[in-house]
Amino acid sequence: MRQPDKRDQGQTGPVARARLVKMGNSQGVRLPRLFLEQAGLDEEVEMEVLDGEVIIRLVPRPRRNWEKEFDGMTARGDDRLLDSKAFSLTGWDEEKWVW
Repeated sequence: MRQPDKRDQGQTGPVARARLVKMGNSQGVRLPRLFLEQAGLDEEVEMEVLDGEVIIRLVPRPRRNWEKEFDGMTARGDDRLLDSKAFSLTGWDEEKWVW
Protein backbone atom coordinates (compact mmCIF):
# COMPACT_ATOMS: atom_id res chain seq x y z
CA MET A 1 0.00 0.00 0.00
CA ARG A 2 1.38 3.43 -0.89
CA GLN A 3 1.95 6.09 1.73
CA PRO A 4 -0.39 9.10 1.48
CA ASP A 5 1.32 12.30 0.44
CA LYS A 6 0.30 15.93 0.88
CA ARG A 7 -1.86 15.86 -2.25
CA ASP A 8 -4.01 13.25 -0.51
CA GLN A 9 -4.51 15.66 2.40
CA GLY A 10 -6.38 18.35 0.51
CA GLN A 11 -3.46 20.16 -1.15
CA THR A 12 -4.48 20.74 -4.75
CA GLY A 13 -2.75 22.17 -7.75
CA PRO A 14 -0.74 21.12 -10.73
CA VAL A 15 2.04 18.57 -10.38
CA ALA A 16 5.09 18.62 -12.63
CA ARG A 17 8.39 16.80 -12.89
CA ALA A 18 11.65 18.59 -13.56
CA ARG A 19 15.28 17.64 -13.99
CA LEU A 20 18.05 19.11 -11.90
CA VAL A 21 20.22 21.39 -14.04
CA LYS A 22 23.90 22.02 -13.32
CA MET A 23 24.54 25.67 -12.40
CA GLY A 24 28.20 26.18 -11.55
CA ASN A 25 28.97 24.09 -8.47
CA SER A 26 25.26 23.77 -7.65
CA GLN A 27 22.16 22.37 -9.28
CA GLY A 28 18.86 24.08 -9.87
CA VAL A 29 15.29 23.47 -10.96
CA ARG A 30 13.40 25.61 -13.42
CA LEU A 31 9.96 26.48 -12.07
CA PRO A 32 7.08 26.76 -14.53
CA ARG A 33 5.55 30.24 -14.85
CA LEU A 34 2.20 28.90 -13.61
CA PHE A 35 3.84 27.78 -10.36
CA LEU A 36 5.55 31.16 -9.92
CA GLU A 37 2.29 33.03 -10.51
CA GLN A 38 0.19 30.80 -8.25
CA ALA A 39 2.72 31.00 -5.42
CA GLY A 40 3.31 34.73 -5.93
CA LEU A 41 7.07 34.19 -6.07
CA ASP A 42 9.23 37.06 -7.25
CA GLU A 43 12.97 37.68 -7.32
CA GLU A 44 13.86 36.49 -3.82
CA VAL A 45 12.66 33.40 -1.94
CA GLU A 46 13.43 31.55 1.29
CA MET A 47 14.25 27.86 1.14
CA GLU A 48 14.40 25.16 3.78
CA VAL A 49 14.54 21.40 3.93
CA LEU A 50 11.89 19.80 6.12
CA ASP A 51 11.33 16.03 6.37
CA GLY A 52 13.20 15.42 3.11
CA GLU A 53 11.27 18.06 1.16
CA VAL A 54 12.59 21.36 -0.17
CA ILE A 55 10.21 24.17 0.73
CA ILE A 56 10.35 27.43 -1.25
CA ARG A 57 8.37 30.39 0.08
CA LEU A 58 8.10 34.14 -0.29
CA VAL A 59 10.52 36.27 1.67
CA PRO A 60 8.41 37.93 4.39
CA ARG A 61 7.84 41.58 3.60
CA PRO A 62 5.65 43.41 6.12
CA ARG A 63 4.26 45.85 3.55
CA ARG A 64 3.72 43.42 0.67
CA ASN A 65 0.46 44.15 -1.19
CA TRP A 66 -0.34 47.27 0.85
CA GLU A 67 -1.12 49.25 -2.30
CA LYS A 68 -3.68 46.64 -3.41
CA GLU A 69 -5.19 46.54 0.08
CA PHE A 70 -5.46 50.35 0.21
CA ASP A 71 -7.21 50.35 -3.17
CA GLY A 72 -9.70 47.83 -1.76
CA MET A 73 -10.26 50.04 1.30
CA THR A 74 -11.01 53.00 -0.95
CA ALA A 75 -13.48 50.95 -2.99
CA ARG A 76 -15.28 49.89 0.22
CA GLY A 77 -15.21 53.40 1.72
CA ASP A 78 -12.97 52.26 4.59
CA ASP A 79 -10.38 54.97 4.02
CA ARG A 80 -11.95 57.75 6.08
CA LEU A 81 -10.53 59.02 9.35
CA LEU A 82 -11.93 57.19 12.35
CA ASP A 83 -11.07 59.94 14.82
CA SER A 84 -12.42 62.93 12.87
CA LYS A 85 -14.87 63.78 15.70
CA ALA A 86 -12.00 63.96 18.18
CA PHE A 87 -10.77 67.03 16.33
CA SER A 88 -14.07 68.91 16.43
CA LEU A 89 -13.69 72.60 16.97
CA THR A 90 -14.64 74.31 20.21
CA GLY A 91 -17.00 77.28 20.32
CA TRP A 92 -13.98 79.58 20.59
CA ASP A 93 -12.42 77.99 17.50
CA GLU A 94 -15.60 78.37 15.50
CA GLU A 95 -16.50 81.91 16.62
CA LYS A 96 -13.30 83.82 17.41
CA TRP A 97 -10.38 82.14 15.68
CA VAL A 98 -9.48 83.56 12.30
CA TRP A 99 -8.38 80.83 9.91
